[in-house]
Amino acid sequence: MATLTVPSAVPPVADDCEQLRKAFQGWGTNEELIISILAHRDAAQRRAIRRAYADTYGEELLRSITDEISGDFERAVILWTLDPAERDAVLANEVARKWHPGSRVLVEIACTRGSAQLFAVRQAYHERFKRSLEEDVAAHVTGDFRKLLVPLISAYRYEGPEVNTRLAHSEAKILHEKIQHKAYGDDEIIKILTTRSKAQLLATFNHYNDEYGHPINKDLKADPKDEFLATLRAIIRCFCCPDRYFEKVIRLAIAGMGTDENSLTRIITTRAEVDLKLIKEAYQKRNSVPLERAVAGDTSGDYERMLLALLGQE
Repeated sequence: MATLTVPSAVPPVADDCEQLRKAFQGWGTNEELIISILAHRDAAQRRAIRRAYADTYGEELLRSITDEISGDFERAVILWTLDPAERDAVLANEVARKWHPGSRVLVEIACTRGSAQLFAVRQAYHERFKRSLEEDVAAHVTGDFRKLLVPLISAYRYEGPEVNTRLAHSEAKILHEKIQHKAYGDDEIIKILTTRSKAQLLATFNHYNDEYGHPINKDLKADPKDEFLATLRAIIRCFCCPDRYFEKVIRLAIAGMGTDENSLTRIITTRAEVDLKLIKEAYQKRNSVPLERAVAGDTSGDYERMLLALLGQE
C-alpha cells in the first residue's frame, strides 16, 4: 500500500543522472527537477542513479544534493535517496547518540521492519559507522531502556504464521501478573516482547484482551508520564496496528503551534514505499482531513512539494 508513484516509462538511468546534474549546475538550483526525478523512483532505481552518477561525474549524488539545497527540503531528499537500510541506519545513529527517554525511533525500526530488513539495517550500520548499532545503543542508553532496546534491535524473529496457543495463554498470564505488580522492566516481559514472532505476540495480546477484558495497553497506562511504559505501548502498537501508530506520530508532528519536521519527514520517507496509503486512510478516518491537506497547511516551498510528491499527490 505504497504512495510512491513511478512513471510507466522510466527514462534511462543515464538520462536521470544528466538531468540531475543540470539541476545542480548554473546560477540557481532547479529544485522542481530534483523532485520530479527522485520523488518518483523506487529504491532500486534510486540506487542505480546514485551508482551511475558517481561513475559519471566522480562525485557522490548525496554530496551534490547537500551542496545545492538545505534545510528541511535537503533532509527529506537525502533521507529519501538513501537505500532503505542505510536510511534506517542513519536514523538509528542519530537517535542513539542523542538518545532521550521520549524517543521511539529505535522502536519503530525494530518493530515495523521484517527480520531480514532489520538485519540489513545492522549491516548498513556496520559499514557506515564502523561499529555496531547494538554497542552504540548500549553505550548511550541506560537502565531498563537499555535492557529493553538492545535485544529489541538485535532480534531476528521468526516470521511464519505458526502460533503456539498454549504459550500465548501462559505468556498473557505472565504479562498480566508482572504488569499488576508494576514490574514493567522484568526479564520475562522483555523476553516476550523481544523474541516472539509477530504472529505469536498478536495471539498473546488477543488472549490478554479475552482473558482480562481489555487490551494490554490499557494496563500499561498506569502512569501517563512514564516514558518506559510509553515505550512498551509503542512496541505493542507497532506490532498490532502500525498504520495507526504512524498516524499518531504524524498527527502529533503537525498539531499545535510548531511542526515537528524531523518526525514528519521520517515517517513519510520511510513509509512511502511500504504502507503510507494505509497511514493516509487512518489519518483521514481519525481527523476528517486528508493528510495531503494537513501537510500542505503546515509546510511550505520545496519541502512541501517533496512531501506531497511522496504522498502520491499528482
